[in-house]
Amino acid sequence: MALTAAQEEARKNRDTIFVEDGEVLSVDAFPGDQFIMRIRAPRCAAAATPGSFVHITCDASLPMRRPLSIMRVGDDWIEILYKIVGHGLRLLAQKSPGDVVSVLGPIGQGFHMSPERPNTLLIGGGVGIPPMVYIADWLRQDARDWSPLAILGSEIPFPFELRRSALPVAGIPGETYATMPLLENWGIPARLTSLQGYAGCHDGYVTDLAEQWLSSLPADDFAKVEIFACGPTPMLKAVAELAARHELPCQVSLEEYMACAVGGCAGCAVRIRTPGGDAMKRVCVDGPVFDAATVAW
Repeated sequence: MALTAAQEEARKNRDTIFVEDGEVLSVDAFPGDQFIMRIRAPRCAAAATPGSFVHITCDASLPMRRPLSIMRVGDDWIEILYKIVGHGLRLLAQKSPGDVVSVLGPIGQGFHMSPERPNTLLIGGGVGIPPMVYIADWLRQDARDWSPLAILGSEIPFPFELRRSALPVAGIPGETYATMPLLENWGIPARLTSLQGYAGCHDGYVTDLAEQWLSSLPADDFAKVEIFACGPTPMLKAVAELAARHELPCQVSLEEYMACAVGGCAGCAVRIRTPGGDAMKRVCVDGPVFDAATVAW
């Protein structure tokens, strides 16, 4: 008996999402109530791709999970960055190495990098920074030639110590020199933006700095650009408008409140333009990554 479209859709993520007890390996605290946690979760780590996320228990006393983007993966671990914004993440921040949290993941449709457009522009804002770090890590390990640039913004202290970059970026003023040490160590140039006056950061929005860089590129390099972004919705809308003005392909990872995170409740649905007309798509399993031009902002 043939499966219905709904049944086919339900089967799409079967055998790709795992539940496992993850051992907390480390928790590093940063200003602004931000934390980077490394968790031993080998099945999730083996199946994760840039843009996927996990649905994680914060504490045994709190049944509802929280969706968190994956920032890095190792042979048997994943790393997440989160900011305390409520009771659940406050409980998660109190975990210590050796504690166990339940990890459901990896979840979602991730980013797709195009070798014909190797000049990847990675734009991350706030807790939207982790997926951009994940893409950068993937690119540096891929055998093909990529030329990524990361532009990261935050209106609270960055969750890392700012460093003066030794990697020049044509088209970006010399006074904008602050970078993320992890990306710098990987040989991937990054520049930071903020309205808070942090030393070496561009005084403005991520899209301002992206506009400067794009406008400086020779035609041949410009034609090889693709934009990837994650962050607050107003930032993503601005990035989508930037990409549209320059007629560049752009993928965005949307942020929405989630309950089940596996497509059952449809509480995270957003309006997406499709060839057959507008449709409501679930950010958790149909996304979180979408073509920016299809999102009904």
